[in-house]
Amino acid sequence: MTVSHPPIALDDQPMSVRAKLAAAWAAFMCLYIYVDVLGFYAPGAVSGILKGQVHTFDITEGFFMAALTAAAVPIMMLVLSAALPARAARRTNLGVATLLMPWMAFNVTGGQWPFYYGLGFALELIVLAFILRSAWTWPLTVSPAVSRRQPASPPIGMP
Repeated sequence: MTVSHPPIALDDQPMSVRAKLAAAWAAFMCLYIYVDVLGFYAPGAVSGILKGQVHTFDITEGFFMAALTAAAVPIMMLVLSAALPARAARRTNLGVATLLMPWMAFNVTGGQWPFYYGLGFALELIVLAFILRSAWTWPLTVSPAVSRRQPASPPIGMP
């Protein structure tokens, strides 16, 4: 005998824009890092690193500084999305996500496997587009100072 139970709806809690942005930056950071980490499995990648080269770049302190700076951007955006005042967080997310798009395109050119790096780029672009859309459509609220103003008096002859 089968018993039919009515479907139970899950409580779908609304998520703040800040939480969505922080989650998106965490996802972006994972994609950004894992594309490089999984690239170590490409034939010759590790031997090149052991010889002091990544793609066409020599491994130097400058290379490490550039790599750390690039990885620090989404890490810092995770924190800034949660900590900055709303207006500054919105502007920062719009600016940084916009600037990262061409940077990600530049990174595709260095890969020896165009479909692999192309997929990584496409996924990163999807996350960046989500960040841009979320920041652009950040809900507006009326300032308490504006809402406390007295309504304008009605025109003469109107109740």
